[in-house]
Amino acid sequence: MTLNSNGLFAERVTDVQHYTDRLFRFRVTRPQSLRFRSGEFVMLGLPQDGKPLLRAYSIASPSWDDSLEFFSIKVPGGPLTEKLQNIKPGDEILLRPKTTGTLVHDALLPGKRLFMISTGTGVAPFISIMRDPESYEKFETLVLTHTCRTKAELQYGFDQVEATKEDPLIGEYAQNRLLHFASTTREDSAHRGRITQLVHDRSFFKALNLEFFNPAEDRIMLCGSMAMIKDVKAMLEPLGFSEGSHSQPGSFVVERAFVG
Repeated sequence: MTLNSNGLFAERVTDVQHYTDRLFRFRVTRPQSLRFRSGEFVMLGLPQDGKPLLRAYSIASPSWDDSLEFFSIKVPGGPLTEKLQNIKPGDEILLRPKTTGTLVHDALLPGKRLFMISTGTGVAPFISIMRDPESYEKFETLVLTHTCRTKAELQYGFDQVEATKEDPLIGEYAQNRLLHFASTTREDSAHRGRITQLVHDRSFFKALNLEFFNPAEDRIMLCGSMAMIKDVKAMLEPLGFSEGSHSQPGSFVVERAFVG
């Protein structure tokens, strides 16, 4: 579609799925001219009082997909999500034409294992990355971690990992090289606890039969709650990991875009 008077794309919702009373995903048409790198985010929203109300949303679909998928939390009283949670196929969504973000391969030094550590809707950019063939060209192993309060909140991650392993484009790579670790903090599950605790006591590595973090070969992406990011950073930096950026690639990167 062409840009509207506010310089925004006006796209159509094509699919909506509610996972819990707090989480839902939705797909929208993709503007032909929109280019992005897997892992980036875009400003999207709805009109409010004649003006666009926009928030940063990571794109969960890979850069080659012909539509755009997003995974959203429902924030009680949130200016945008209070309305966004009610969207239906056919509704209009506004998108800024520019994408950005630090969760891209270029911000990381070359490595062998890519750990994508997420909480809640922070899993979204990693869904994009794990479905991108470039990820399997750059890394031997991809490890997705997803921590939520309950098992129901983890379902989106399970669905996307399964779809990735069945994907005709990258399924054969993902079958053997994509690992998934899901944990809950408020409900019993196969793995219960905050990811920092499970890394610290080594149960995370034991469950996946992996060696502990090695800054010489491992690259790490973080997306989710500020508490998780702060705690994992405090764990990584004494080990010799350095935070990267577009201008100076490092051994780990962080995304701080949030939705309200």
